[in-house]
Amino acid sequence: MHNFVYHNPTKVIFGKGTIPQTGNETAAFGKRVLLVYGCLSAKSNGLLQRVIGSLEEAGCIVVEHGGVRSNPSLADVHIAIQSAKAENIEVICAVGGGSVIDAAKAISVGTCAEHDVWKFFTGKKSIRQKLPLIAVSTLAASGSEVNSGMVLTNDSTQQKFGFGHRLLHPEVAIMDPETTFTVPANYTAYGAIDALAHIMEFYMTTEQAGINVQDRYMEGLAKCIMESCDHVLLDSGDYQARASLMWSAALALNGLSAAGLGKVGFPMHLIEHSISALHNVPHGAGLSVVIPGWLKYQANQQPARMVQFFRQVFDIKEMSEVETIDCGISALTAWFKKSGAPVSLKELEIDAGEISQFAENALAQAKIWRMREYTQEKIESILELCTGANA
Repeated sequence: MHNFVYHNPTKVIFGKGTIPQTGNETAAFGKRVLLVYGCLSAKSNGLLQRVIGSLEEAGCIVVEHGGVRSNPSLADVHIAIQSAKAENIEVICAVGGGSVIDAAKAISVGTCAEHDVWKFFTGKKSIRQKLPLIAVSTLAASGSEVNSGMVLTNDSTQQKFGFGHRLLHPEVAIMDPETTFTVPANYTAYGAIDALAHIMEFYMTTEQAGINVQDRYMEGLAKCIMESCDHVLLDSGDYQARASLMWSAALALNGLSAAGLGKVGFPMHLIEHSISALHNVPHGAGLSVVIPGWLKYQANQQPARMVQFFRQVFDIKEMSEVETIDCGISALTAWFKKSGAPVSLKELEIDAGEISQFAENALAQAKIWRMREYTQEKIESILELCTGANA
């Protein structure tokens, strides 16, 4: 196991009935609040009004910024930054899933910067300060409420980039599983797939051997994510399953899963970002298409890690390595299908003729993430396995 430093400063308030604590937790950092939220759900299910009520009861002055879309845009973040500066905002409160929280993170650091916030994503500038951020999570998926990453789409350049920095951790994460009861079945599945991808990428890109504690941790989380998602899709109001899924997704990318692994990468996310940058498909739906193709390509690169994962997670026994990998990929793909997620570019209504464009689009992020082994040719080869031509 490699040496590592684990530091996660986010205070987590988890459980039923925790939303009323939002006001006091936010007010501890400032009274002038920018409330960031999405397009419809938080308003329609009454959550937004409950949060506003809690903020106002704590003496906060609330300035709203709604309409953050899935795959949040740089242009929208620019508007919010201007508003935050004009209104002398002291703290940000984000109510939503990973897209909303990612946008709020970009707003929090962009408000304190004298340059374009996009320069953080391209590696031209480093974060020095930010506004405090309170994250009220409403989706089990990215874990953005407890981690140091953010993703943003620049529509003018058609680039979707991810960026991480220790200052991007929210100060407080309020996680009430009941807020996820109204999440549609497809987005519940997409969120679970995103969380599963985080685990699989770390597990299958590390070259470190003898990491039993990390292996068992990640294998257990992967099983819990799939089992919890299955229960939720059968009964959307199953509190225990919702709670397990929400917490598992957070634990998948809060810094613990990668501790001690050494260098790891996000190849599935790298490729998916190019797809959703050019087509604005839901992130989890893009991942459910990319993952089987990446696994098929990677099967000859690090087969031992893949075999171990599939044997533990899918309880595959008495098969050769090749049979185990084939069985594992088939089992995972079948689970995606059962959950209602697409498993091919064809299902996303994307023509195979665009593969070259996707690969070229991904190269800029590969350079920033220091994943230069992902060349145009390699990415195209992986995407060819995602077409659904043989489905």
